[in-house]
Order: sequence, then structure tokens, then C-alpha cells
Amino acid sequence: MMSAQDPLGHPKKNAIFYRKESQSPWARLLKPIGKLHYSQSSQCMLLIFLSFLMVDESSGHPQCLDYRPPFKPPHHLEFCTQYDKFGCCDQNKDNDIAERYWDIMDFFDIQGHELCGGFVKDLLCQECSPYAAHLFDAEDPYTPVRNLPGLCFNYCSEFHIKCQSVITLLTDDKNLRESCEKDRYKFCNLMNLPDQDYCFPNVIQNTDLNSNLGSVVQDSKGCFQLCLIEVANGLRNPVLMLHANDNTHRMFVAEQLGFIWIYLPDGSRLEEPFLDLSAAVLTTPWAGDERGLLGLAFHPKYKNNGRFYVYYSVLVKNQVEKIRIAEFKVSSLDMNKADPNSERLIFEIEEPASNHNGGQLLFGFDGYMYVFTGDGGKAGDPFGKFGNAQNKSALLGKVLRIDVDGSDSDGKPYRIPLDNPFRSDKNARPEVYAYGVRNMWRCSVDRGDPVTHNGRGRIFCGDVGQNKYEEVDFIVKGGNYGWRAKEGFECYDANLCHNSSLDDILPIFAYSHRIGKSVTGGYVYRGCESPNLNGLYIFGDFMSGRAPPGKCKQKPLPVKVKGKRRPFVPQALYSRQYIK
Repeated sequence: MMSAQDPLGHPKKNAIFYRKESQSPWARLLKPIGKLHYSQSSQCMLLIFLSFLMVDESSGHPQCLDYRPPFKPPHHLEFCTQYDKFGCCDQNKDNDIAERYWDIMDFFDIQGHELCGGFVKDLLCQECSPYAAHLFDAEDPYTPVRNLPGLCFNYCSEFHIKCQSVITLLTDDKNLRESCEKDRYKFCNLMNLPDQDYCFPNVIQNTDLNSNLGSVVQDSKGCFQLCLIEVANGLRNPVLMLHANDNTHRMFVAEQLGFIWIYLPDGSRLEEPFLDLSAAVLTTPWAGDERGLLGLAFHPKYKNNGRFYVYYSVLVKNQVEKIRIAEFKVSSLDMNKADPNSERLIFEIEEPASNHNGGQLLFGFDGYMYVFTGDGGKAGDPFGKFGNAQNKSALLGKVLRIDVDGSDSDGKPYRIPLDNPFRSDKNARPEVYAYGVRNMWRCSVDRGDPVTHNGRGRIFCGDVGQNKYEEVDFIVKGGNYGWRAKEGFECYDANLCHNSSLDDILPIFAYSHRIGKSVTGGYVYRGCESPNLNGLYIFGDFMSGRAPPGKCKQKPLPVKVKGKRRPFVPQALYSRQYIK
């Protein structure tokens, strides 16, 4: 399933295809140093493509310094005009940046204006960039938020050669000031970013970050790398596509804005939505917003009981953001309409930030519902001593398992399965099935080999990484998937990583951000069309979709499960289509 939108996040003939709180970095006081005079000598593959977030023609992950999504300014920007249509600044912020610019330029003579005015404006206006969180490295909690954006080396070198003296007006960072005076190479290395895709001006020139998600990529020989058949279009950021397993062969497509549509076997879409939650769903129409209608699951006995479940973001009293899991029933009068008055709240979880909302709902072959939550957002899971993900008393950063076919004695509208791993742990929530999760966006249940049934019931997830690695996990009961101690196979938090009690389960596959930056997840192929794919896990990456084609060549990876080790041989087939 793929989504393509215009630069404002509006639908651009969206279609579904099948295969056949950081502060402003400029909050500094200017110190008078006298008028600056310038002379030349003083120039010191998925089966169904799941596309997450409101994406524009970029395949990147836009995000502002406050971890909220970029937006269309309500009024025109008079100064940072390059971000007038889409970015992270409103008119007030734009005016503040303009005022700071002129405060700085007051120290320049005419030649200084000509040489450095453009550089100063570029640097100041990056706070308005839709990629501001990346430019200022705000997603790395182990480094302070920069007060200068990350610069690509060539641009930085030119800036240093022409405008070295302006650095003292732009930052009070001692290391930057000293390196600027002594060594251009050291200065520009400090100004660089770990991820070269996001340094300025690469971030505005990078085709991977600014290409059309809906286009089909060709290899050097002109061969299509995916064969796609359009089955639905005209959608606004579809986030999932499911059938209800009720033998009607209808497909249910959910849009992030809160609509669920029905597509009939002939490909036509019913005129009215199956369910409209747009008035209740918390989201915005701008690229980068991770909130919205995120998950949908039909009860295994939906054909008889008409029950289904949705996972969506809401705003409650006192402007508190939560994720809500709720049950609905199909209308008794119309099988193509849900009963909007049938909503039954299963539970809500408060979200401390607007990102990392998780979103997957699944029913396993055990009949229980699995809920996959994010770690609560911001960067580096900064909540508490160990973060939410490692805290078994928190529901964020977890895989939860509940029984929705009954209620418990204390009034909860669900029961705890008797074999949940932490049911008897007084320091843990009994709903927790697995933990150490950062932001598992899409997971799937293996249907098993059609003949031998091998693999039936296994759950695979893509867990989105922080700033270095993406991973694919095989979910087991009681498993600790490492976050925030580890990211992929490597340490993230050194103190937690070397803790002897961590006992984490390593990913079955991980890859660096040179390959892709946001794993989506996928499916173990069990279809009939391509028997050679049987048993392969096929998944995609939202931001680049580029990963080595073919099977993984790793040796069997021992997966530790409660003291026992059992081999798992990962096999992956990747799509080169541009996906989250």
C-alpha cells in the first residue's frame, strides 16, 4: 500500500498497489564586538506497502524541534520564505528569526552583508526546516541540541573561509569558537552530522528525501523492481489494508485521518466510509505527524459477533494526548457500516510526546489480542531512570497481550491470559507480553507453511531505530528486545547495555541508516502466486526502501528464550521501491 501527497500533505492521487521539547537554538544574547569589516585577506519488497505518516513528496521523516510534525503556516512568512508553504515556523517565529538576523547584521559593513548575509540567513532559517529535528541533531539525547544546524563539509568550508568572524555572533559554544579560530577542518567536522543525508544543504537536495513515493523505481537496465497493480486510489495517507476473514472478500482500508473504507472484490469503493472517527482522532494533515488512526483488527469470530478493534490517538481533558484502544460492532442493519454508537473503551495510555505512538493490533492464533505500543516519544526514551521500554510497570514500549472475550473482577473490559509472563510479578503490569520496544509500527503473524504448518503463529515486527540502526524482531513471550540499552545489535545506553541483568533478545536482522532509516515491517510470504517466496519475510523501509536484494546470508542466529536457545534462520527479500 503506497501513499503519495503534494508538498502540503494533501492527497496526490493516492493509491494502493499489490505486487503481480527542546528550546530554540537561537535563544542566545548578543555580545557587542564592534563593526565587522571584510576584505579578502581577513576571510578567516512488501506484498502490501504500508506507508506511515502524512508524507509529502519526500520519503524522509520530517520533524520539528519540539518533535511535532511540520505544518503549513497560517500566514505567509516574510523572512524564511523558503519554508513559507511547509515547515516548522509560524509568522511569530519567522519574525523572531528576522529580528535576530538584523541584530547580527548590524555588526557588518556593506561588504560583510554581501559576503555573509546569505550564510547567516541560511543558518538561522533552518529552525523552520521540516527536518529541523535532524538538522539540529535533536533526536540524539546524548548530545545537547545544537545551536547551529548541521552543515555539510563543503558548505561549511566555504562559510568558514568567507565568514569566520561571524561564528562568535551565532554561537557561544566554546568548542566551536575555538576550533573556528584555529582549524577549519576541525570546525567543519564539529559542524557535521552523523547522518550526511540531513546536513545542510544536502537535506534540501537529497533525492531520497525528496522523491515521489508513488513512483516506480527502475534499475540501470530499465527493469522495474516491483510489479504493481493498482487496486485503490484517491486515498489520503492509507496506513493499513485488511480483510475481515468473513468470506466476503471485502478489503478494509484505514486512513490516518480517521476513516475506514470498504473496497469490494471488483475494486470499487463504497461511497460512505465503514467508520468515520475523524472527529475524535488526534492528528494534523501535515507531513510527519505520527498520530492518528493507526491500527485495526477484526475479532477472529467477526463473522459471527461483528466485533472489531481500533487503535487511535485522542486529545482528552487538559490537552493530554493518549492512545486509545476501543471495540466497535458492525451495524445490525448494514454489513458495510459500523455502529458508531457501539464504541467500548478497552484502555487508554497517556502519551508524553507526540511521536512514537506504535499502532499495531493483532490477534494471534491463541485468540488473544496483541497491542504494540511505542516508547512514549521524544528521543532516546528519556522517561525515568531506565526509560519506559525497560520499565515493566509502564505500558509504553511494550507488546501487550489481553483477552477481550471477557472482563476481570476489577472491572477492566478484558482479562489477563493465565500464561502472560509477568502476571504474578508485582513490579510489572500483567498485560505485558514482551518489552524493550522502541516503536514497532507494523507486525504480522506467520500463517505457517501451507503443507507442513511450520512457523504457524510466529510474530515478526519491524522496530524503528533511533539514529543508527533498524531492526526486525521475532516476538517471544517474556522477551526483552533491548531498547534503550541497545539499538540493533549495538549498545545505545552504555550503562544499561552492560548491565548483567539485561538478558535481551537480539534482532533476527538489523541494518544501518546507510541502507534505510525507518523499517516498516512486512509479512512472511505464504501465498500461491510465488511459491519460491514461501517462508521468506518480505519487508520494506519507509525512508529509502533500499536494502540488499536476495536472501540474508547470515548463519542461523540463536534466539535466547527463557534460558533456552533455538536457531532461527532469517531470510529476507527486500523491495527497492521507495517506502517509509
